[in-house]
Amino acid sequence: MNARWKLASRDFTHREPAVSPADALRVPEAVRILVLVMVLVTVPFATPHLGAGSRGIAVAVALGISVVGWIIWISFGRSYRATVAALAVMGAAGGALAGISPLSPAIAVGCVVTSAAGARLSIEASLAITAETVAAFLIAGLATGAPAEALVGFPAAFIGLWAFGLSRHAYLLRAEQAEQTLEQSRRAREAETQAAALAERARIAREIHDVLAHSLAAVSVNLQAAEGLLSELPDQGPELAKAIECVARAGAFTREGLAEARQAILALRDNAAPESPMTLADRLRALAEEYRADGDTAVEFTVTGEPRPVAAEAGLTVYRTVQEALTNARKHAPGQPVSLTLEFTPAAVTAGVVNPLPPEGAARPLARAGAGYGLTGLRERAALGGGTLTAERADGYWRVCLTIPA
Repeated sequence: MNARWKLASRDFTHREPAVSPADALRVPEAVRILVLVMVLVTVPFATPHLGAGSRGIAVAVALGISVVGWIIWISFGRSYRATVAALAVMGAAGGALAGISPLSPAIAVGCVVTSAAGARLSIEASLAITAETVAAFLIAGLATGAPAEALVGFPAAFIGLWAFGLSRHAYLLRAEQAEQTLEQSRRAREAETQAAALAERARIAREIHDVLAHSLAAVSVNLQAAEGLLSELPDQGPELAKAIECVARAGAFTREGLAEARQAILALRDNAAPESPMTLADRLRALAEEYRADGDTAVEFTVTGEPRPVAAEAGLTVYRTVQEALTNARKHAPGQPVSLTLEFTPAAVTAGVVNPLPPEGAARPLARAGAGYGLTGLRERAALGGGTLTAERADGYWRVCLTIPA
């Protein structure tokens, strides 16, 4: 009984329904109200007249009970018990009303009751209400001498509309099964997509490990060997000391890149970014200090707002953006001061890197280094995280600004 009621009460909507669920619910309610108004308006003017003699009084009583049951049904139609009680009252009163006043539209009450019972209630409950409606009509019709054609036709109408309600219930059942099948298909597609994404992440992790990590490890070993050989040369002049310093710095960069490659592999393998004991502000401060120590460029780092932990993906996006912007500043504006800002707002984190543009004709030996896709990749990464990245000239400065929800 409850399963049937849930099925009849359920809204069968699609992804983009032509009619909204609210409109679909309002249509049958409007029809019920319209039929109720029609019965209230027409039955009192039919024969026998309302309140005229014993039959008129019976018409008034049956009409009043039908209206009360109808109002209860409209008001509490989402409750199964209230619907059963209301339809049972309406069936008895409506059947009797049709038998007492067979020449009026009173049959509409019984028709609505039997069709609704077949579509919304269990088979047992709907059959009982339909039988009650037919019995009430036959008792009242035989007692008042209703025409023979009415005694035969009205019960046939009630039973036919009950069968129509059962057909509608079967349609709803098929619709529910189709909807469940579509939902299962959608979940299966999502599972397949997720599995494919995990497989691709694993493949990328293997490629990074086999190519980048091994290459960086080999470079690090060779740099350490070169540093050792240079340190053993007899002529330790200033040029050689500078070369040893550059080799040592390159080795440090290589080891740092190797550590980051391992973190990237861990993130791809575990489907989650690795946790870092350092906060985002601490990581950017350390990055600014490394940038400052590698050359003679001044870097000013400022944090505004209330620092807080951010999601791993968002933090990694900010870190990579600042890292790329500082590298571009060194390549395209060597020697120019750099301003690095990190702003925390309630809904987002904003990172900005600003440096003056170099004078015309200034030497830029590293300007052609790289493939030129750094900012493009950062824009794509920012878009995946729901953020925005801008990189533009403005008032003699080059500005890179990233805003990402965090």
